[in-house]
Amino acid sequence: MPTTFLLSCLALLAFIILMVMLSAIKIVPEYERGVIFRLGRLVGARGPGLFLVIPIFERMVRIDTRTITMDVPVQEVITLDNVTIKVNAVLYFQVINPNWAVTKVMDYIRATMQIAQTTLRSVVGQVELDELLAQREKINQKLQQIIDEQTEPWGIKVTIVEIKDVELPQSMQRAMAKQAEAEREKRAKVIHAEGELQASRTLSEAAQVISSEPVTLQLRYLQTLTEVAVEKNSTIIFPLPVDTIKPFIEGLQALSSNGSAAATSGERRSTQRLELE
Repeated sequence: MPTTFLLSCLALLAFIILMVMLSAIKIVPEYERGVIFRLGRLVGARGPGLFLVIPIFERMVRIDTRTITMDVPVQEVITLDNVTIKVNAVLYFQVINPNWAVTKVMDYIRATMQIAQTTLRSVVGQVELDELLAQREKINQKLQQIIDEQTEPWGIKVTIVEIKDVELPQSMQRAMAKQAEAEREKRAKVIHAEGELQASRTLSEAAQVISSEPVTLQLRYLQTLTEVAVEKNSTIIFPLPVDTIKPFIEGLQALSSNGSAAATSGERRSTQRLELE
């Protein structure tokens, strides 16, 4: 009987020793680090891979070093030009110093979230609405810089901060739509006026060319007749420029003058013959 009890105690002791040895073996993956505390004092971060932790005397805290994506909840902000908007953002950060992330802040994820919310309200409240909509990249960089400076003592590196949505009041949306429509009408009128100005300058240059060369007017008249002839109209009334028939009139006048001169010379010859007789 004593021998059986002794064997049972030895087996139990061996089992306890085995369990303690197994609990001392720690395996940490590549994306994690194990922060070791020995009797309450910080020893340092270990891993990745396999290592031993002294049971009872040492305690390990796992820290994920991968990039964490966190949505910043919608914040109601009053911009610099007194417009109430709702804005949210997305935050990317990671732990670069596991020791600080454990010893200098209780919950680094919650703390980073609170810093991101307050910084978002502060930065957006310092800019006007037009600047927020037009220069979002600049505001994102400013947000990232401010949040990163505040989380750096915790061993947190903020890599990217992006404003996702900017929700405007309905009245502001209607006002912006009217403004955009007025701007488009303005540009259309300016373009139309510039086209009229260029057309008038071109017509002025064409008039100068036609006035210096009257033949060009006749060529343009013939070209217009050709274009009108393509249309399927039964009757076309087209004014005839005087310059077009002026050469014909001058020719007829010349022929009339030559005929009158010939008749006059014939009468003179007949008179002279009568006198001689």
